[in-house]
Amino acid sequence: MTASAGTAICPGSYDPVTNGHLDIIGRSARVFDRVIVGIVGNAPRKADHMFTAEERKAFLVEATAGLENVEVEIFRNLLVEFAREHGATAIVKGLRAISDFEYEFEMNQLNRKLAPEIESMYVIASPEYSFLSSTGVKEMATFGGDVSDLVPPAVAKALVERARK
Repeated sequence: MTASAGTAICPGSYDPVTNGHLDIIGRSARVFDRVIVGIVGNAPRKADHMFTAEERKAFLVEATAGLENVEVEIFRNLLVEFAREHGATAIVKGLRAISDFEYEFEMNQLNRKLAPEIESMYVIASPEYSFLSSTGVKEMATFGGDVSDLVPPAVAKALVERARK
């Protein structure tokens, strides 16, 4: 499949980015001409981040370096405003389970009210990543678990360093 669908935003806190996130980003990059990975800089739901927004951006820039049509930016405003600023026609999110759907359904309705011209699209997690969450990865790393096959190498290294502190 070749890219032919304009600009999409793949938003998230990415604290930290996982291989599941990268799967969704990579699959989106095959569909859209341009994919902007939007890192939430001030998420009210997740106030305590392990990594700063700038660190999360650096991890994502490195991890997506091979994807020519992917950009990474931090945003601190409403997602739909960020999408409008970049001329995006779609917001792409990954879904792992029913619990993801319930939250995303609510967010979709709010975003649609604010910006009906921006479509929300959902990509079902690949089976090997359907269990994977940033929270779970952080917990595993904190207790000394090996997360090297769940996150990019730079993230795995940083998690080990943070877990030691």
